[in-house]
Amino acid sequence: MHLHALPDDLLERLRAVEKTSGRSQHLLLEAVLSVGTGLELPQVLRHIIEAAVVVADARYGALGVIGADGRLSQFLPVGLTDEQFKAIGTLPAGHGILGELIRHPAPLRVSELADHPASHGFPPHHPAMRSFLGVPIRIGDEVFGNLYLTEKHGGGPFTGDDETLLSTLAVAAGVAIEHARLFEEAHYRQEWLEANSEIVAGLLPAAKDQNTLEKDVLCTIVDRAVRILSADLAVLALPVEGDCLRTELASGVDAQAHRGLVQPRRGSFGGAALAAGRPLISQDIEHDSRITADPPRWWGLGPAVAVPLATGQKVRGVLILARLRGRAPFTSPETAPLLTFAGQAALALELSEQRAAADQMTLLQDRDRIARDLHDLAIQRLFAIGMTLQSTVRFVDHPEAHERLLRAVDDLDETIKIIRSTIFGLRTHDTATDRQGLRTRTVATLEEASHALGFSPSLHMEGLLDTDVPQELAEHTLAALSEALSNIARHAHASTADVSLTAHAGRLTLTVTDNGTGIPQHHRRSGLDNLAQRARSTGGEMTVTARPEGGTRLTWTAPIP
Repeated sequence: MHLHALPDDLLERLRAVEKTSGRSQHLLLEAVLSVGTGLELPQVLRHIIEAAVVVADARYGALGVIGADGRLSQFLPVGLTDEQFKAIGTLPAGHGILGELIRHPAPLRVSELADHPASHGFPPHHPAMRSFLGVPIRIGDEVFGNLYLTEKHGGGPFTGDDETLLSTLAVAAGVAIEHARLFEEAHYRQEWLEANSEIVAGLLPAAKDQNTLEKDVLCTIVDRAVRILSADLAVLALPVEGDCLRTELASGVDAQAHRGLVQPRRGSFGGAALAAGRPLISQDIEHDSRITADPPRWWGLGPAVAVPLATGQKVRGVLILARLRGRAPFTSPETAPLLTFAGQAALALELSEQRAAADQMTLLQDRDRIARDLHDLAIQRLFAIGMTLQSTVRFVDHPEAHERLLRAVDDLDETIKIIRSTIFGLRTHDTATDRQGLRTRTVATLEEASHALGFSPSLHMEGLLDTDVPQELAEHTLAALSEALSNIARHAHASTADVSLTAHAGRLTLTVTDNGTGIPQHHRRSGLDNLAQRARSTGGEMTVTARPEGGTRLTWTAPIP
C-alpha cells in the first residue's frame, strides 16, 4: 500500500533491485520509507545518510549539499565519534575525490582511495578509509548534493549491488528533499505573512508620534527577520547624506560594533544589495570581496544575506542578516520571500509617512482657522472695547477712576500684542518634522526645570519668536535659559521665578528674575561666565544685578540677524 504511493521513477528503481538478496530489498524498502517520514529538511537529510550506511553496510557516511558556488555548503557525517569529529577540524569544502563527484555527477566506486588520481589524502587525525562509493542526489535536473560512503564492513570493496541500492535510495532522497523543500517554503511563507500583518498592525495606532511608530516598526522588521531566518546578527542601515548608509538598528552578535556606523554604499555589502536591487547572498561575509570599506565589522561570521527595503525608485534602507561561521548558509526557500517582506515593510512605512503628512496638514489647517478667528473676531472686539474705554475717559472726573480706565486701555493693547504674537506662532510651522518653534521649546524648558525648582516659573513671551529668531540663536537662548534656571535651583533657594522672552526692534531679550538669596560674594561664576561667553558669541551681552526687594535679575540679550 505504501509502495503504490511512490513516484513511478522510484518504483522502477525498486523493481530493478528485485534480483538482490531479500535482506537487501528489505533494508532498502525500510530506508525508502524512513527518509520520507520527516517534514523538516535537516531531519530528512539526517534520515537519508543514516539509511544509506545501513543499506550499503558502510562504516562511515556523509551527505554533502552543493552550494551556489559549486562547493559543499553543508556536510553531514555519520559514523564518527565526537572526539574524531573535533580532531579533524574544518569540514570538507568539495576538493579531492569529493569534488570529482561534484564535477562529474555520476555514481563512483573506488576500491582503494589512495590510488584514485583525484585523491588528495586525508588531514591529520582522520580515520583510515580505503573503499569508497558515491552517488549524486538529483531533484529533477538539479543536483542537490551527493551521498558518500567509505569502509564497507568486512574490509572488501563496495559492489555493483551496493551501487544500485544506493542509487535507488538517492532517488527516494530526492523525492523526500523536494517534499521537505515545499513544506519549508510553505512554512516560511506563512511566517512572513504573519510578520507583514504585524508590521501593518504596528502602524495603525494613531496615539504615537511618527518617529516612535517608525522606530517600533523598524524594530519589528529586524526582530521577525532574525527569528524566521535564525540569524545571529541583524543590521538595518538607512541612507544618509553623502551617498552613505548609517546603521540605525543592530541586534545580535557584536551588535555594538555596528550601531551608529556610517559607511559609503560603494564597498559595503548593504550598498551592493542596493545597487543590485535584489537580495544578495554571501557564503562568507567576513572575507567577501565586495566589502572593501573600512572598518570591517564581520569577524567570526559566515553566511549572510542583504535585502533592500524599497518602494518603486525610493530606497528606504537595507536589511543584513548573518550567521556565525560554520552554520548552514541561507537557502533560496528561506530568502525568496524576504524581498517581498522588505518591500511591504517599506510600503507600510511610506503609507505611515503619508498619513502623518495628512495629519500635519489637518493640524495646520486648524491652526489657520484659529488664527483667522482670533484676528477677525477677538482682536476686532478688543479694539472696539479699547476705543470705547478711551472715549469714556473724558467723561470721568474722578482721578482714580480716570487712572484705572487708562490702565485698562494699556492692558487691552498688551493683550492684543500677545494675541497677534500667538497668531504668528500658529501660522508658522517648521518644514522639518523634528524641529519645534522657540515658543514651544521655551515652554518645554520651563516644564523640565520645574521639577528641580519645586515650582513652575511664570512666563511672558512677546514678538515674532518663531518667525524672526533663527535656529542657531534659538539654540543659544534655550541653553542660556536652561543654565539660568539651573542656577536658581541649585543656589538661589527661591520660591518664585519669572521668565520674559521678547523679540523687539531687532533684539532678542531673555530676562530671568527670582526672589532668592542672591549671588554670594565668593560664589564660583563658571556657569555665569558660560552664559556671558555664549552671549558674546552671538554679538550680545549678559548682565546680572541684585533686585532691591531681594533676589537676582539676569538679562541676556543678542541681536536678531
